[in-house]
Amino acid sequence: MQLIGMMDSPYVRRVAISLHVLGLSFEHQSVSVFRHYDAFAKINPVVKAPTFIDDDGTMLIDSTLILDFLDHKVPAARRLMPEETQERTFALRVNGFALAAMEKTVQQVYERQLRPEDRQHEPWFERVNAQMHAAYAELERLVSGREGWLCAGRITQADITAAVAWRFTQHILPGTADPARYPALAALSRRAEALPEFVATPLE
Repeated sequence: MQLIGMMDSPYVRRVAISLHVLGLSFEHQSVSVFRHYDAFAKINPVVKAPTFIDDDGTMLIDSTLILDFLDHKVPAARRLMPEETQERTFALRVNGFALAAMEKTVQQVYERQLRPEDRQHEPWFERVNAQMHAAYAELERLVSGREGWLCAGRITQADITAAVAWRFTQHILPGTADPARYPALAALSRRAEALPEFVATPLE
């Protein structure tokens, strides 16, 4: 199995961490959609990270679709999305808001770092920043009061995705999301980042 993309992408990183947690061996290729566009296009003409290639040559894109595929390579009891309906629904809620936080973080980075300064639109930037904080506020509400991992009594995709989202924002937009404002989420992230599977996939 091959995973193509840079670990500074939260979408690539959540897949890599999940592969480690699931105990699935894979080869990681650090190919950038920006710096190595032509090389990436030879692998996947859409040039989208993450790109996943299974041992039989099957190519998948989009982290959520890749993770669903990987979950079905292991027994149900080891899957990162809980099987029980109530816990699965909770995990889906966490994943949705965490993915929204990732997306709104990325949009801020693109607006400030990729768009020429004279073409940046401040009302748009303020809007996506507010959306990011709204997503983190909902995550904080969901995480607060839960001891240990978020559901199923073990680490699941909810923990991985929420922790990866938080660490990404802290890394790429330092000072934007104050841990004091989201203490439960920050604590979850610290706990997750101490795991060997997270340590093995540092932000690049």
